[in-house]
Amino acid sequence: MSSSASGAFFAGLLVVSDCLLGISGSAIAQSKDLPGVTAQEIKIGQTTAYSGPFSAWSTTAKTQSAYLKMINERGGVSGRKINLVSLDDGYSPPKTVEQTRKLVEDDEVLLMFATLGAASNSAIQKYLNNKQVPQLFVVSGASKWADPAQFPWTMGWMPSFASEGATYAKEVLASKPDARIAIFYQNDDFGKDFVRGFEETLGAANAKMIVARASYLPTDPTIDSQIVSLKASGANVLLNASSSKFAAQSLSKMHEIGWKPMHFLASPSANITAVFKVAGVEKAAGVITAAFMKDPGDELLKGDGGLQAYLEFMQKYLPGADVQDQNAVWGYSSAQTLVKVLEQSGDDLSRQNVMRQAANLKDLQLGMLLPGVLINTSPTDYKPIEDEKLLEFDGNKWRALAK
Repeated sequence: MSSSASGAFFAGLLVVSDCLLGISGSAIAQSKDLPGVTAQEIKIGQTTAYSGPFSAWSTTAKTQSAYLKMINERGGVSGRKINLVSLDDGYSPPKTVEQTRKLVEDDEVLLMFATLGAASNSAIQKYLNNKQVPQLFVVSGASKWADPAQFPWTMGWMPSFASEGATYAKEVLASKPDARIAIFYQNDDFGKDFVRGFEETLGAANAKMIVARASYLPTDPTIDSQIVSLKASGANVLLNASSSKFAAQSLSKMHEIGWKPMHFLASPSANITAVFKVAGVEKAAGVITAAFMKDPGDELLKGDGGLQAYLEFMQKYLPGADVQDQNAVWGYSSAQTLVKVLEQSGDDLSRQNVMRQAANLKDLQLGMLLPGVLINTSPTDYKPIEDEKLLEFDGNKWRALAK
């Protein structure tokens, strides 16, 4: 071999070697940059309350797991199966922090999905944003989940509690000019957001309509004394921003003492299965709430394609579960939204691109959302669902609030 040919040969080897090193380096970098992702799997983390006073909400997580199981049986997303690692935090923020760190640092999940509660999510929001881990579709309506300027890795799913409170205030102003309002709320972000939206919309000129306030802590054993004091105020309207356990207690106590105000109940607790049946459905007659999801028990929805698909899913994957439980509807629909984000992400399952796709949902229609309710997001709009409709419970089912 001539010296020139020999030089060309070894130069070629160096080029091939450099290319191979580049490919190897790229593969390593790709693996490092895609935590929770392999050729076969997408690993996702979650904490929720499988135990404790908020365990009724575990139905949401159970339904999400079942829905993702169905997706996996159909081939997964882009050929990858979704592995949802869901841990119990008992609705205790310190436990949420501990479990979330485990999921991110030990299990190396791609993202956190549908962690339950305002206090729990508040405890991990800065940590996840500092780590640049998507905190998607938080199970809470606090306004802080829609702040992409400060927390670009956190996104809620449901309408904000503040906007729901505003909706109730508008109804009071429109239909109850003689309103004497009592406010009952959970003394944390959950309850305070409802109250803030309600009071801001009521306005300073109508602030005198509020005649009484009472609050409670999630650790309180009972709220009977608060309900008695609110009735004693002479209020004929109640804004009830309580969570499920305490909503059931309030319904029972109100029935016991014969107090029947115009009753606005926070949507997360306006649940036939987890709240009304616990208290006694007859005690919930007349309750008004804001809704964005279909009621599976609505007789007018017979033949509805979205409802039929939901019922078939529940029968196959959660047999024996109460299909009317709105927590199940919530889990089903939020899991559909997550799958849509993963599908849009394609083969680029970096955390950056997943977050980019979560902020790029356009007119997404889901089978169990009310007609006209669409999911839309953008880099400056982290509020996937904003439309709601007022419904009244007639002692058996929900119906549109009479005007």
